[in-house]
Amino acid sequence: MIYDVAIVGAGVTGAMIARELGMYDLSVCVVEAEADVASGASRANSGIVHAGYDCKPGTLMARLNVEGNIMYDDISRELDFPFKRNGSMVLAFTEEDMQTLYHLMDQGIKNGVTQLKILTTQEALRMEPNLNPDIKGALWAPTGGITSPFEVTIAMAENAAENGVQFYLDHAVLSIQRYSDEKFRITTSKGDFISRYVINAAGINSDLIGQMVGEHSFSIHPRKGEYCLYDKKWGDLVTSTIFQPPSRLGKGVLVTPTVDGNLLVGPDAVDVDQRDDVNTTDDGLRFVYQKALESVPYLPRTDIITQFAGLRAIADGGDFIIRPSNTAEEFIQVAGICSPGLSAAPAIGKYVADILNGIMQKKGRGLESRRDFNPNRRGISRFSDADWNTRAELIKKDQRFGRIICRCEMVTEGEIVQALRRNPPALTVDAIKRRTRAGMGRCQGGFCTPRIMEIMERELGIPMDRITKKGEGSKMVLGKIKDFLGEDARC
Repeated sequence: MIYDVAIVGAGVTGAMIARELGMYDLSVCVVEAEADVASGASRANSGIVHAGYDCKPGTLMARLNVEGNIMYDDISRELDFPFKRNGSMVLAFTEEDMQTLYHLMDQGIKNGVTQLKILTTQEALRMEPNLNPDIKGALWAPTGGITSPFEVTIAMAENAAENGVQFYLDHAVLSIQRYSDEKFRITTSKGDFISRYVINAAGINSDLIGQMVGEHSFSIHPRKGEYCLYDKKWGDLVTSTIFQPPSRLGKGVLVTPTVDGNLLVGPDAVDVDQRDDVNTTDDGLRFVYQKALESVPYLPRTDIITQFAGLRAIADGGDFIIRPSNTAEEFIQVAGICSPGLSAAPAIGKYVADILNGIMQKKGRGLESRRDFNPNRRGISRFSDADWNTRAELIKKDQRFGRIICRCEMVTEGEIVQALRRNPPALTVDAIKRRTRAGMGRCQGGFCTPRIMEIMERELGIPMDRITKKGEGSKMVLGKIKDFLGEDARC
């Protein structure tokens, strides 16, 4: 099959573009190296929908941040993912910091951010009593919000798939070559694809993908950020997202509630050489905690249920790179999508569609809307969020909703089975976790993982020793004990 458009990368940017292009009469595929969508930066970031005051006025980043922020209310309703406008607060610890806040507010106004306000110390503490009482003031941005980055990505991908977009997971791109004057050949680890247009949304590897078509005008530099996630008992320590004054490396260490009721602290910002370096470090986690204490002195030392790290794709010049390639206009670069990439993603999708439409019009055929496009997607039935009457109805329809698999997050067998039957499919333990929250609670899957694997084995027909955590090289079970110790082994 010859596709009209092939998208490389199934993070939030690629998924959002796929959903946008699903609105038009096009054949579209998404090619992703990992075993699931949202496996890179889209699974490991702050989950913040930024208001847009931090971006330099006049940049593409500033424009798309503000436009994307506005779109979140509608798309969260259409696609049934969690989103809350909890507001964000930037703290000032010195008089110099106060000048920074006024600068940020001025930037925000120029960018089109509304309702910005400088708070006095007393006003900030009335809103957030657990803040450091020694702050000099704060910038308040009520349009800031929080969401679940991987749930956003999954929702976009599922809606795109429902509208005909084909997803090819676990297909690492090895090369891209001109197939003819009108087409590209994309060679992957599991076969070739022919497409008239290619959109490069490969995140941390977007410069490497661009180089496959001779584009050497930009490079991507990985920047690692480490986080600590607290138990839900601390989820209301603050209600807003609390920032510190930004630096050249980023927006600083934040303290924020999550849409799932936890408390999140981080990240630091360390430039690294390796594009797969998502290891946490003692120094990094210690730095995150100590910096967070400056904002919220009551932050506990205990009840951290997990730590993690993610990579940001920092491009030369500090702005988003969204344009046709210098070597072939049919190859559209979408690179350097670091913070506020999650915030800007809905607007990026529309921006890329406009670029594609312009290129196609030169060839005599612009984008044509589909009459049968379905903008809505319903998520998996969340037993934990339902009232008792709804729970009873779920169990009546399907008894598997009456069997709790993950006690920490109260996830049922029915939800796990639903996740296994979605498109794109959930074929790994982590894919199940991101769709249902099974394994995301206090015990971090210590009790429920074996039961999840049993359900996967039964429903998918995958032997237990072939089930992986996140794809190739991450088997959960190596084999039976007797195979290692012999038939006479006693356990």
